[in-house]
Amino acid sequence: MKSLQELHEKNHPLCTCALKETATQPVFGAGNENANIVFIGEAPGEKEDISGKPFCGKSGTILNDALEKVKLSRDTVYITNTVKYRPPANRDPKPEEKESCLEWLFDELFFIKPTYIVTLGKHALTTFIQTKGLLLEDIAGKPRTIKLTHPKSKKNLSATLIPTFHPAATIYNKRYREIFYTTIQNIQND
Repeated sequence: MKSLQELHEKNHPLCTCALKETATQPVFGAGNENANIVFIGEAPGEKEDISGKPFCGKSGTILNDALEKVKLSRDTVYITNTVKYRPPANRDPKPEEKESCLEWLFDELFFIKPTYIVTLGKHALTTFIQTKGLLLEDIAGKPRTIKLTHPKSKKNLSATLIPTFHPAATIYNKRYREIFYTTIQNIQND
């Protein structure tokens, strides 16, 4: 692939995710193709489904604010979701929906080859590590090296995984908000 746009246009018709039937459109990842940092959410919400752009609603405003505080912009990072289509009524994505979008997500990551993968919420995190018995609050902001194997090509990619809370979770929980902002700040300072 020569560009992420080409990558998205290839993956959309091939993706077997059942959410395609109820979503308005796919929500492609957006940002810098050479980003050092990739943020991954769980799934598009209503505003994202309408606009076709990731994190353009209230969660996007919180993410933008966190980026601005550390002098980053959406033009310098890449933002995407584990699932590329909005689940009905913004419900959590089902495991089979995440699985059906996994190759597309890995195509994005292997194209960009980021140093940091920041997962926003537990659904994005469980794409990369098992969390049984772990609370997100206990591991948020704590980096760990991961090795990804592309499901199709079997190529490998190493990156630093940094879990944190989804911006939506920070709206009503001050502690989560502090952890979220500190995590973003620490990435920039690394």
